[in-house]
Amino acid sequence: MWTVSKLARRAGLSRTALLYYESIGLMRRPQRTSGNYRSYSERELARLLEIRAYRDAGLKLADIRAILDRPAGDAAAVLQRRLMELDGEIRTLREHQASILKLLRHRSLRRGKMITKEKWVSIMKGCGLSEEQMHRWHMEFERSAPEEHQEFLEFLHIPATEIKGIRERSRKGF
Repeated sequence: MWTVSKLARRAGLSRTALLYYESIGLMRRPQRTSGNYRSYSERELARLLEIRAYRDAGLKLADIRAILDRPAGDAAAVLQRRLMELDGEIRTLREHQASILKLLRHRSLRRGKMITKEKWVSIMKGCGLSEEQMHRWHMEFERSAPEEHQEFLEFLHIPATEIKGIRERSRKGF
């Protein structure tokens, strides 16, 4: 038997996540001890690990609920749909990459004309990138070409302290 904190830790989640899953009915309300503490069993651990596996696969909580509340064979349809959604998201990101490469090849950028961070952000937004997508772009740039990422940020005339912050957030993934 585990307490909230111990069960959450065992599943690699925060206590808050576990309590949230309980509050929305994704996790059933556990038994209570005589001292009114939540007491979780192996059954709850198994369900929480299943929830975590589906969350790690990028499924929405409503989809996870549908899988867990249906007979065993229904997970495949939900996972297939999510896979198709991911294919679409990847296709969109590839289109964004192509747009960025096109912009980078543009002569006015190569001639050394000054482009600012603000101008670059407005171009990216004009190409349809959201803030989250721009952050993922930075994360991938930092992961795959850190030196070039540094040079690019310098090219935008971003102050060194801000560059350091962008690169740190990109490495940490938030």
